Amino acid sequence: MGRFARSGRSLAGAGGWKTGGVRISARADYALRAAVELAASGGGPLKLEQLASSQQLPPKFLETILGELRRAGLLRAQRGADGGYWLARPAADITLADVIRVADGPLADVRGVRPESVAYAGHAARLGEVWVAVRAAVRAVLEQVSLADVADGRLPDVVLDLTRDDDAWVPH
Repeated sequence: MGRFARSGRSLAGAGGWKTGGVRISARADYALRAAVELAASGGGPLKLEQLASSQQLPPKFLETILGELRRAGLLRAQRGADGGYWLARPAADITLADVIRVADGPLADVRGVRPESVAYAGHAARLGEVWVAVRAAVRAVLEQVSLADVADGRLPDVVLDLTRDDDAWVPH
């Protein structure tokens, strides 16, 4: 059981939540929660109202996010009485990184610049390599976890190994 479940705190804050310097925006959080609901739905279309209600998300904001995911090719949508949203590919083929990139852009940047594009002088010269390593570490998790993994309640070993460390649950 995760730290937030143990403490009773919610991840559903409107501004997203912070963990050690990596900020998960509300847009990315909502996009992931809706996409996981779609993954768990078994392929049939879900209406916006169902998605919003199931995760207690604001419908108008969610509609904007779902439109972005549709335009990016991750979702399909159909209007009408039998319409709704569904995943455009199998849930096992869509990673959390795919969804976050649509919602927020690159997984890591430095003041709006990609880590490989920053350059520093003097003693800080190697800092760019650190930022590239941070991006690689984030990728190592988010590109390994699919929507199906989360929807089915089974996470890859890379995630489980990291969360087994008690220190991972403690803010620094």
